[in-house]
Formats: sequence, C-alpha cells, structure tokens
Amino acid sequence: MNEPSAVARRLILLVDDDPGTIQVLYRTLSSYGDVRFSTSAAEGLQMARDLQPDLLLLDFEMPGISGLEVCRQLKADPRTADIVVMFVTSHHETDLEVQAFEMGAVDFIAKPVRPVVVQARVGTQLRLKALADALRQAALKDGLTGLANRAAFEAQLAWEWRRALRAAVPLSLLMVDVDHFKRFNDKYGHLGGDAALQQVAAQLQRATQRGGDLAARFGGEEFVVLLADTGGQAAQQLAERLCAAIAAVAIDVESSSEPARVTVSIGVATFDARSVEPSFGAAPKPATLVAAADRTLYAAKAAGRNQVVFEPLDASNPARLATARAAPTG
Repeated sequence: MNEPSAVARRLILLVDDDPGTIQVLYRTLSSYGDVRFSTSAAEGLQMARDLQPDLLLLDFEMPGISGLEVCRQLKADPRTADIVVMFVTSHHETDLEVQAFEMGAVDFIAKPVRPVVVQARVGTQLRLKALADALRQAALKDGLTGLANRAAFEAQLAWEWRRALRAAVPLSLLMVDVDHFKRFNDKYGHLGGDAALQQVAAQLQRATQRGGDLAARFGGEEFVVLLADTGGQAAQQLAERLCAAIAAVAIDVESSSEPARVTVSIGVATFDARSVEPSFGAAPKPATLVAAADRTLYAAKAAGRNQVVFEPLDASNPARLATARAAPTG
C-alpha cells in the first residue's frame, strides 16, 4: 500500500451521488490531502473548475449529467484538462471503459470500494501527477531567472486575452528592457550580466503577486509583465515604481570592487475590450497588445531610457503615445 507520507498533500475532489461511497472514500483518503466532495454532478463540475483539484474521483452514472460528460467537459477546457480523473463505478462493460479512457480518464475503481485498493491506486496517480507537474513547471520556467519563460507567457496572454474580451475587463502589458545591457556585459562579464538579469527578475517577481499577473523573461535582456484586470493608470504607476526600484538596486558583481547598477526602459500598453473593438474589429488578437507594448518600449529608449512610456489602445486613437515622467534614478 502507498503510504500517505510518500505523496505531497494534494486537493482531492469526490463526486458521487451515493453518500455511503462518499463517506468511505473520504475516510480512506483524508490522510492524502484536502478532500472535498459533492453528490451532484453539476455541482461537482463547477467545483472542479473553481478548485482545480489534483485528482477527481468521479461516479460514472449520476442523475442529470453523466460522469462521462463531466470528464469530457473538464478535458476540453485548458484550465481543467490536467485534472487527473478516476472513475468509481459498478459498471464493467468494456466499451464504457474504452470511452472513459478515450475521454482522458486514467483508471477505474470498482464498487463496492475497497480502501486498500483505493489507497494504492490514488497514491500512484498522485505521485505521477506530482512528477508531471514538476516537469510541466520546468518546461515553462526560465533557467537563469526563475521567471516564467516566453512559452508560459504566451499561453497566459492567450488565456487572459480571451477572458478580457469575454468579461470586458482591462488587460495591461509591460515590456521591460535592460538599458545598455551589452555595455554592462562588456564591463562586468557574462556572470555580471547574469547577476543583473537576476536582480531585475527579482524586482519583477515581487511586483506580480496577484493571481492572473505574470512576470516572464521574453528573451535576452527583455522581460514582460502581464497584469490582469488592470487599467492603464494602475499599470503605468506600477511601471514607474519598477523603474525606480530597479535603478536603486546595487548589484554585487564579483569582477568589480564596487556594486554595479542597471536601469530599464518600460513600455506599457493597456487593452480594454469596451473601447477597442470598434477600431480593431470584433476579434482583435493578443499580438495587438504585444506590438503596442513593444512600440512604447522603443519610444522610451528613444526618449533617453530609464523611463516609462504608455500607450492606451482605445477606439478614438489606438496609436496614441503618452509619455510618463522619467523615473527617479535612485
């Protein structure tokens, strides 16, 4: 039997219309993680979307929505596609099992449930999920800075863009570039350059603690900060604080007897579906926001660097550039 200590505590969701089965499963798995439950398929589906559990134990046949349909909907949604689904069922028909596996389920537990079997199978799946999560995180992380990499940023941007269109909420993007980075590298060496990038990344990470926000390394000495539910004024203010905070950091460089400093230029662009759609059409693309932030970044560099430039994407004048005050140099 798999020992609970061998598996990091995870979130487990039980969905079964039989309270007796729920009770047995709850007692059996309570030492493996935070166990939640529902006796309604519709409610369980919503709980899975809201809670994002690591593992879902799902009854195959329930009133209203079948377990198979719940599984299909979860696997069709990128937000819930990684939830591990195991069916708990008294059915043994081969065609039903094949359908479930084709939908994305990983295993079956037969009713009446036997605790020792449940623990063995759930423990195995939780360990596999932990390994998959670790590999997925490693694939989406920049090795030098620890921030999300460009692939992770593009996936998050696509998701937040769709949400911004659907919910009519603002979405802002900061494009951050280290000023004169080649000159810094030439003076302090590549290790010094690495230290500078890590310090910039640390400041960006501290500024993005809300859910939906993301700091990522875009490439080379360029970074991006995606700010969900954030309008232009708030994004611009955050960019100015970042510009000042980065300029104030003393970087410990081994090749130098004195701490080094870097500054950044930041381009800010804000998208608001309520005002942009008339000028960009019914289906604007995430690249619209990236291109706007890139334009403002180059405008900040052309204006002298170590400052913020802001571009609101609005219907009246989508290409307007509004230059913010230069950030203090610390």
